[in-house]
Amino acid sequence: MFLELSGLSRSFDGTKVIRDLTLNVDQGEVVCLLGSSGCGKTTTLRLVGGFLAPDVGSVRVDGVDVTRLSPEVRPTATVFQSYALFPHLTVAGNVAYGLRFVGVARREAEGRVCEMLDAVGLSDQGDAHVDELSGGQQQRVALARALVVGPKVLLLDEPFSNLDANLRLRMREEVHQIQRRFGVTMLFVTHDREEALAFGDRVAIMREGSLSQVGNPQEVYRHPADLYCARFLGHVNELEVGGRRLLFRSEDVLLGREGGLTGRVTDASYLGPIWEYRLDVGGSEVVARAPRQCRYTRGDTVPLAIAETFSV
Repeated sequence: MFLELSGLSRSFDGTKVIRDLTLNVDQGEVVCLLGSSGCGKTTTLRLVGGFLAPDVGSVRVDGVDVTRLSPEVRPTATVFQSYALFPHLTVAGNVAYGLRFVGVARREAEGRVCEMLDAVGLSDQGDAHVDELSGGQQQRVALARALVVGPKVLLLDEPFSNLDANLRLRMREEVHQIQRRFGVTMLFVTHDREEALAFGDRVAIMREGSLSQVGNPQEVYRHPADLYCARFLGHVNELEVGGRRLLFRSEDVLLGREGGLTGRVTDASYLGPIWEYRLDVGGSEVVARAPRQCRYTRGDTVPLAIAETFSV
C-alpha cells in the first residue's frame, strides 16, 4: 500500500474525535472521505498532512513512517477549503511559494511554475494577483501550488464547496483530469455524496470518527454495510411485503409496471430530467424517481414493481 493509516486515534479536550481508524490507499488512487459535519474527516486529513499528531497510530507514505514529520517536510501537499492563497503575492509567486522550502534552485523553480500554470490553464495569469481571479481560477492556483512540489500524496479538504453548482461540476472534472495526468495519490474530503461517488475510485464513509464502509462507488451504493451508510448515500424506501422488509432505492421503483404492488400518488415534484413521486403503498410512503415522460398526478393509483432490493 502507498498510503497507510494504521490505528489512528485523536482526542480533543478528552473527547475522542478519531477512533482506531485504519485505511490503505494504493498509488495513484483517489479515495474520498465522505461524512457529515463533525464526523472527523477533516481531522483525519490533518493527521495525514502533519498539521495534527495522532494520540496513537501511524501514517506511512511509500513505506516510510511520517507520523512525526512536520507538514513542510512530509511528502504530502494540501489544498484547503479556503485555498489559503497569499494576497500580496502574484499567481506565480503563490505557486512558487512551497519550492523555497524544498531547496529548488531559482531557474528550476521558474520552469516548474510555468509548467504547472500551463497544466491548470493559467499560463497567462502568472503576473496577476489572486484577488483579481475568479473562484475557479483561485482554486486552480491552490492546486498548482500543491502539485508543483511533487507530493506523493495530495490532500483536498472540500475544495469545491465555495463554488456555485455549475462551476463546481466543471472544476471537479478538471481536477480529475489533472489527477490522471500526474498520477498523484489523492485523499479527498467531502460531505457531498454525489461528488464522492463521481470522483473517487473508492469511497470511505465516516461516522463519529470511524470508518463505516470502504468500497468502490458501486459497492457502497448498491451494497451498503448498514442502514446509516445506505441512507447517507441517498433515500432508502422501506416496505413490509409478505412478512419481509424490503429496502430499495427510489430509482428502483418501476412505475406502471405490474409487480404485485399498487400505490396512490400523494405528491409529485418536477426535477428537470426526472419526476420524483411520493406514493402511499399499503400505508407506507415510497419515493420513486421516474423519467419525465412517466407522468402521473396526485391521486392517481399506479401499479409498480421493484427492480432491485438490498439488505443490511
